[in-house]
Amino acid sequence: MSNGQVLLLIAGFLVLTVGSFVWYVATWDKRSASAQPASIILPKILSPKAIPTSERATL
Repeated sequence: MSNGQVLLLIAGFLVLTVGSFVWYVATWDKRSASAQPASIILPKILSPKAIPTSERATL
């Protein structure tokens, strides 16, 4: 491959990557994103070190 072909390949990859990111942001549904509770993001059971002894549940 010549240097020009490699540069065109890199440019095509960058255009595809940036274009798909722009499409993702442009089609973002703000209503459904704000309706999700934080429990989806945070795990329901934390490691035992993170929970105070008085609040630990037995499994």
